[in-house]
Amino acid sequence: MSSRTMTATPVMTGARRRLKLLLFVLVLFMSWAAYVLIVQYGQISDRKDQLQEADQKLTDAQAKNEELKMHIARLNDDEYISQIARKEHGLGFPGEIPIETK
Repeated sequence: MSSRTMTATPVMTGARRRLKLLLFVLVLFMSWAAYVLIVQYGQISDRKDQLQEADQKLTDAQAKNEELKMHIARLNDDEYISQIARKEHGLGFPGEIPIETK
């Protein structure tokens, strides 16, 4: 007979059972923690993608805003307005003969 079976008492059996239960609860907790960690990592990754997309939209909107501000500033110039009137609307100064090219 081994010495292990000889020393097994009801107190030791109860302690071993409580240790197994504690180990089982610990494994369940660690599994839950790993699951939560993986899910949150996925959510963080999705949020980073959304943030990059929003930053790109912001950059595009800022560039468009600057372009429109420049266009507004140019609209205060009489020469630019006359160029637009000639090119887009076919207007000209009195006595001016427009030359059409094909």
